Amino acid sequence: MQAKEYIEKHKDRFVEELCSLIRIPSVSSESEHKTDMFLCAERWRELLVNAGVDRAEIVSTTGNPLVFAEKVVDPTKKTVLVYGHYDVMPVAPLELWHTDPFEPVVKEDRIWARGADDDKGQSFMQAKAFETMMALGTLPCNVKFLLEGEEEIGSPALKLWLKEPKNKELLKADIILVSDTDMVSPDVPSITTGLRGLVKFEMRVTGPDHDLHSGDFGGTVSNPVNVLSWMIGTVLDGDGHITIPGFYDDVLVCSPEERELINRAPYSDEAYKRSVGVEVLHGEKGYTTLERIGIRPTFDVCGIQGGYSGEGFKTIIPSVAWAKLSFRLVANQNPERVARIVEDYFRSIAPDSVKLEFIYYEKGMPYICPIDLPAYKAAEHAFMDTCGMQPIPAHSGCSISIVSDFEQELGLKSILLGFGLGADNIHAPNENYRLDRFFKGIETAVAFFQHYAAE
Repeated sequence: MQAKEYIEKHKDRFVEELCSLIRIPSVSSESEHKTDMFLCAERWRELLVNAGVDRAEIVSTTGNPLVFAEKVVDPTKKTVLVYGHYDVMPVAPLELWHTDPFEPVVKEDRIWARGADDDKGQSFMQAKAFETMMALGTLPCNVKFLLEGEEEIGSPALKLWLKEPKNKELLKADIILVSDTDMVSPDVPSITTGLRGLVKFEMRVTGPDHDLHSGDFGGTVSNPVNVLSWMIGTVLDGDGHITIPGFYDDVLVCSPEERELINRAPYSDEAYKRSVGVEVLHGEKGYTTLERIGIRPTFDVCGIQGGYSGEGFKTIIPSVAWAKLSFRLVANQNPERVARIVEDYFRSIAPDSVKLEFIYYEKGMPYICPIDLPAYKAAEHAFMDTCGMQPIPAHSGCSISIVSDFEQELGLKSILLGFGLGADNIHAPNENYRLDRFFKGIETAVAFFQHYAAE
């Protein structure tokens, strides 16, 4: 029996097992789900044991638990470390969901639920690829699995855990395989060769020590919402260029040849606009949409709050306002340096009449994967086997900061073998994952192992 036949024979069970993971609301950013993190880790451990690993255990950390598992075929053979995460984003606003976010529904050849793609669905492809090879007796090398529960909040516990020498030894491998990225289109395979770095933080602006009547005090004290809005508004100019002094100093500028390769990907501005429901695209002047996504840094306000937002109206000068801000970074940019110059900039323009506070959530380095790696070539061959065409190397606009930490702490490169699509609505209401991509991902992962072991 071939891998494709095995997958077809067991596809209903594969989907139901994935649904058993999805039903656990493992939202890492919400403390009310702390118990769910342990339940999800335990379910992952059970599924890996059933798939055929020699060893599977739940590992305690300073935060949510890790799941570690391994299968040793032959100590002299290569070892692939499969990384994924079982935590998911919050579901709010709940009223925009068409179905219960934690009760997966299969319709229109998709699984609809939080985590269907990011990253339970994509990680589970690797577990089922492993099971397929074990069942067929074709596993050609050693495999280790590492599943974490804090990727969506910056992997703080895993980053600390990685620094311990005994844990570095535990994760010793030849390459890391990650399925947590997108394809450039449903019909054209791609391998992600670049991830953007990230600085995300909350900036709080405090004025008076309590809310004030806007009639009695308006025009005499600073309104924190006004100040915050003005400060944020200075960051981008009319051409979508970040104005903070020194921000672009370390940005790696791609050559015309590299930019031409990026723009070979099948893409349509019109289709892109339809997919996100806008009539006009906007971004940094002088760059295409694909370039803005992959090779240029960006600034975004991810949330803002202050004052009264309930029913009716309340005439006040709020005491405090805050915004959750993020900068996506590209090759050569250091998140520590960016955080420093951004904070210095905001402090330099803030009026003396308010106080600023900065709370950092994540600082992650960008990541670049060379296309001449043997593991990259193995991924190319795998896609040619299963999709009949050579994959396109693609820069992603997303960030997976732990990938850079793996390179720094373990000295290992990661192959980003993702099967998601922009239409999957990750991090948004109505997340979904196409079943054909799920099954194709399993088949391609099997092919990757065969080619990598033979390199």
